[in-house]
Amino acid sequence: MRDAGPGVGERPPRPTPAPPCLAGQLYRRLAPEESGELRLQPQDSEKAKTFVHAFLKRSMPKMKDEAIQDMLTRKAVVLEHYHKKQTKQKRKKTKGFTAKQRRELRLFEIEPEQQRYAIFLPLHELWKQYIRDLCHGLKPDAQPHMIQSKLLKADLHGAIVTVTKSKCPSYVGITGIILQEFKHIFKIITKEDKLKVVPKLNNVFSLELDGFISYIYGSKFLLRASERSAKKFKLKGTIDL
Repeated sequence: MRDAGPGVGERPPRPTPAPPCLAGQLYRRLAPEESGELRLQPQDSEKAKTFVHAFLKRSMPKMKDEAIQDMLTRKAVVLEHYHKKQTKQKRKKTKGFTAKQRRELRLFEIEPEQQRYAIFLPLHELWKQYIRDLCHGLKPDAQPHMIQSKLLKADLHGAIVTVTKSKCPSYVGITGIILQEFKHIFKIITKEDKLKVVPKLNNVFSLELDGFISYIYGSKFLLRASERSAKKFKLKGTIDL
């Protein structure tokens, strides 16, 4: 049968003290040869008991004295270790310049004395070599759609382009080296050393390299140069400007 618990008004039983043999081993006084080997000063049983109790109290600060005494009677003591939660310091993100600040500082403006076509011809030669390496050589048997897809995602700084179609007739025929590409415009230097700002919208650009001609529909090209690598372009042309 199951033992009944304490009756009404009765006190719960106290934890049983450690057996005499266990308590004697726990608080016994070390022999002189043992204390000499461990380089400890001999203490009596009362000091040893006080030391053990204080050590367990420091090691387990969240436990009550009754719980610590109960653990001593079980012949095994598990010392708990509480990790202090370390607060992670948030990294401060470095803020760049705003568009207004870039305009005020004139970071992307080319000085008038630098607006000369001959200065940027070496840049065009580097761009041609870059495209040849990107397309593994522009050979006659190369597949046009493969070259077209690579050109649409390539960096166009240094390429020579021509405006072939436009809703604004004054843009048609402009030819030059692309110096800067933004989301909505190209900055092109012509052979007459004139810097032209040509919008992408409503314009069609042609690009020729080693006999291969590619057409870029600016209305479908309203992206920054850094965003085109992840963009999927449709290789079919469109009559919409």
